[in-house]
Amino acid sequence: MSEIETIATGTTAPATPLAAAPADKPTLVGMDRAELAEALAGIGVPERQQRMRVAQLWHWLYVRGASDFSEMTNIAKDLRTVLAGAFTIHRPEMVSEQISSDGTRKWLFRFPPRGAGRPVEIETVYIPEEGRGTLCVSSQVGCTLTCTFCHTGTQRLVRNLTAEEILSQILVARDRLGDFPKGETPEGAAVPSEGRLVTNIVMMGMGEPLYNFDNVKKALLIASDGDGLSLSKRRITLSTSGVVPMIERTGAEISCMLAISLHAVRDDLRDELVPINKKWNITALLDACRAYPGLNNARRITFEYVMLKGVNDSLADARELVRLLKGIPAKINLIPFNPWPGSPYECSDWEQIEAFAEVVNRAGYASPIRTPRGRDIFAACGQLKSESEKMRARERIALETAAPAHG
Repeated sequence: MSEIETIATGTTAPATPLAAAPADKPTLVGMDRAELAEALAGIGVPERQQRMRVAQLWHWLYVRGASDFSEMTNIAKDLRTVLAGAFTIHRPEMVSEQISSDGTRKWLFRFPPRGAGRPVEIETVYIPEEGRGTLCVSSQVGCTLTCTFCHTGTQRLVRNLTAEEILSQILVARDRLGDFPKGETPEGAAVPSEGRLVTNIVMMGMGEPLYNFDNVKKALLIASDGDGLSLSKRRITLSTSGVVPMIERTGAEISCMLAISLHAVRDDLRDELVPINKKWNITALLDACRAYPGLNNARRITFEYVMLKGVNDSLADARELVRLLKGIPAKINLIPFNPWPGSPYECSDWEQIEAFAEVVNRAGYASPIRTPRGRDIFAACGQLKSESEKMRARERIALETAAPAHG
């Protein structure tokens, strides 16, 4: 692969290229323990050894962050050779790494073809904050929802990401940040003085997670496994635009925190901003929220509300929002709109955002105003959009230019 493009408006060392995963071998990343045991049986590992070998692989993949079988020093060399011949644990190709002036990092990853498909690209964002670091993870290549204020919604859906591809975003982020316990630190890493840099996961990247439920569930259960990546379920938040039938299953089967992309208090406006509302309206959505398994004051639902000037930001809207959420343990994230080329919206004036927040606060709801992060590298909320379509178009033009003429 080519040298990784590192664009930094802050200060950083050059990125270190990552090898692309071989496309012809199944990966062990993203398999659960039963699937790992089955994979080991397939290469002749005796049944009596499988549980021990699964535990070793799990530790190396998710505690130590191994990306090559040669690193697994407590596994016999001949078995490592067999594993390397049958499987891969390589990371996806990192096409670029951009670092904002505020420390936010955005990575563009390329995944190999699946079946008859072609390589695809997605974006992942890391947001450092005081005492925590949040990784914004994608669940799909593109999106079907066409929310009118969201840049990602302008890109057509290509396919769902696999559990391995979702987990790989976490693994590479920890690689790049020096967040795995290894002997060497990657050049340009932001090494923590104590603890870990990736403390929180939000499924708020490209795509609608509940339209890829099985793969998202599998990845998040591995991410929260206490013998591996060991992320607390209270530090994992899944954001949905309102796939109502899957909300109960999310609480029952994943048991993570829930965020709802609400953005409007009237069905006619939400039909326009978040078209999935035409299928499941505000009443149906909030009924599902009230029934969310495990909901209490310690496990509140986050309602995301993007502030659009003259569209949804009146004080009457604020009062209606309070009325709608009555009885739901909740907090309300007010998100200043992040502009993108061609958008028909403007961000609400700051004074109006603060007045809106005051109405919500007086009603007893926490309503933090989200500080925009990574705007200079298009990594802020609603700005994620893979460049894969543009790159493929450029590649096609280059091929057509280089092709011999037929006459």
